[in-house]
Amino acid sequence: MSGSPAVVMRLVASAYTVAEKAGAIVRKVLHSGELGIVEKTGANDLQTLADRLAQQSICASLYRRFPKITIIGEEDLPAEEIKEDLIENGHSEEILQKTCPAEYSGLKEEELVVWVDPLDGTKEYTEGLLDNVTVLIGIAYEGKAIAGVINQPFYNYQLGSGAELGRTMWGMPGLGAFGFTLKEAPGDRRIITTTRSHSNKVVTECVDAMEPHEVIKVGGAGNKIIQLVEGRASAYVFASLGCKKWDTCAPEAILTAVGGKLTDMHGNAYRYDANVKHMNSAGVLATLRNHEYYVSRVPQSVRQALKTD
Repeated sequence: MSGSPAVVMRLVASAYTVAEKAGAIVRKVLHSGELGIVEKTGANDLQTLADRLAQQSICASLYRRFPKITIIGEEDLPAEEIKEDLIENGHSEEILQKTCPAEYSGLKEEELVVWVDPLDGTKEYTEGLLDNVTVLIGIAYEGKAIAGVINQPFYNYQLGSGAELGRTMWGMPGLGAFGFTLKEAPGDRRIITTTRSHSNKVVTECVDAMEPHEVIKVGGAGNKIIQLVEGRASAYVFASLGCKKWDTCAPEAILTAVGGKLTDMHGNAYRYDANVKHMNSAGVLATLRNHEYYVSRVPQSVRQALKTD
């Protein structure tokens, strides 16, 4: 066993190429012009052909190689035969060369839970705000997010037809994060990133309580965490229902790997066990630095409005 990579490293290495394949599917559907949009619970909760195909690709590809893992995906899809051209069998050799943190080296397939958002930022995808869109694959063990992969299918799309589209980042607490350049937001400015399309009175009240110098409203939980680790925002503040475990598992793992933190609005960690409620019902607060400061600024009225799980 000594010469063979740990199960979790093999899973992350596969998730990396699987996320890239899903990103390619998301681009292909957009370029076809046939998005196949359906409303799930309303106009702000959409599903497209890209969501469906990307999830089929991710789940089928990972199950083929790791049949004992538990996968929980955003889209509730009927069981059906998956076309072979949706299957990704590759893996990242670079990830396999990394040394697995000792605490995870003996984990078994059946102990791992994979949370999948095949297309985070679907509303923005349908509206052409393509830099908001991500593919999220998070890996959890004993309720903790221990690895995450984020693919941005349209990274560089503003540069025009000559640019190479897309990038993939990944991270693992105890090992580090890769695929981007870590940068902190200016220390003398509080820049808050929050929801673009799911705001309400409580959300606004909580953002205002942070006394921000600037507020950025964008779509996608994955996109907001990228803003934190690339220095464009100091805190992601979302004092509402709406965010689910598949939105936060992968981003939390990457954020934690670089010393950041993601909790509910009370400062409590979320759990990612297979049997937990999918909704992050006490909101999301994420920071690269100074997490306690932002938790301390959450008004009592917001804490009371958002019950912990």
